[in-house]
Amino acid sequence: MKLFLILSLFLLGTVSSFHLKNEDLRIDTPEKQETLNQEQEISDEEESLASGEDESWWEKEEASELVPVPATKEDDNVCPKEEDIVHLTGTPECQGCRFLLIRQPRTFRNAQSVCQRCYRGRLVSIHNYNSNYLIYKASCGINQGQVWIGGHVTGWGPCKRFFWLDGSRWNFAYWASGQPGNGGGNCVALCTRGGHWRRAPCVRRLPFICSY
Repeated sequence: MKLFLILSLFLLGTVSSFHLKNEDLRIDTPEKQETLNQEQEISDEEESLASGEDESWWEKEEASELVPVPATKEDDNVCPKEEDIVHLTGTPECQGCRFLLIRQPRTFRNAQSVCQRCYRGRLVSIHNYNSNYLIYKASCGINQGQVWIGGHVTGWGPCKRFFWLDGSRWNFAYWASGQPGNGGGNCVALCTRGGHWRRAPCVRRLPFICSY
């Protein structure tokens, strides 16, 4: 009889202990789930903020490249060699215009700096089809898909604005299909196949055209 009572008490204690543990699990689980949810929300918020910072930094970086500053690489501080230059004659509309195709790739900012520092000029502005065709024919023989011209894009959607670095009027464009769109970079490059224009990131290194 005593053995039966002892066994009954032992089983009752075991069941009670298991029930309490289950209660603990039911109590802890919502709190743990809430904590995990909060951590996930914080992680998502941090990721969103980080993305915003990256986008803001990118916009500032592209905008800063419009300001001619000393080049950061040793080669960029040296004017191009004669073998890297193609001299172009003017068009019928502008007999006195002179253009240079520089084969050595530079960022948009450094290209503008070279045009100013080495030739007292600027990245070329294009105001008619004949000028565009002249530059296209000169550049289509180089082993690059695009060359820099002096166009720059600001704004978004209906607020987009287009500028030439030399301050001349934007009265001509030769955009490729789907361009200028709302992305792809704030600087303008001419395609060496077809001569159409595309937006490109200003930090890309491309050959370029100076006018002087």
